[in-house]
Amino acid sequence: MDNLLSQPWPWYVAGPLIGLMVPALLLLTGQMFGLSSSFRHLNALCSPRTQIEYLKEDDWRREAWNLFLVGGILVGSFLATRFLGAGVPLLPQESGTGPGLLSLFAGGVLVGFGTRYADGCTSGHSITGLATLNWPSLVATCSFFAGGLAVVWPAFWLSR
Repeated sequence: MDNLLSQPWPWYVAGPLIGLMVPALLLLTGQMFGLSSSFRHLNALCSPRTQIEYLKEDDWRREAWNLFLVGGILVGSFLATRFLGAGVPLLPQESGTGPGLLSLFAGGVLVGFGTRYADGCTSGHSITGLATLNWPSLVATCSFFAGGLAVVWPAFWLSR
């Protein structure tokens, strides 16, 4: 059993399980799977008297399940690394330096901005959006892949 939980699952097992989670959540709870909106819900929860329309209009109570999902991911991740001995390094060694922390912070701000600007993260668009046949999610997913390829291919060939 330890081996089952401490080793990566093959794509042909993990992929269908992730793919089936989206319609199961939709059919069983009527909720769409996604995590990037939890940041907005948390901000709305922590600032109930805000004048920012974006947060004022957010009904975090109705979306509290999303906050519990994020909390469960955090607790589950901690328990897995603590008790299953996964020993997977989460960050490279240089991330503990000043420039490394600045780079992590800047990257986090850019990813957060891009996520909200695109009205969802890569996983949300690519998993939930495509599963629900959402046309903008198809465009977003193709853009994510095209942008990734446009950066990785030149970087790969220049590093040779």
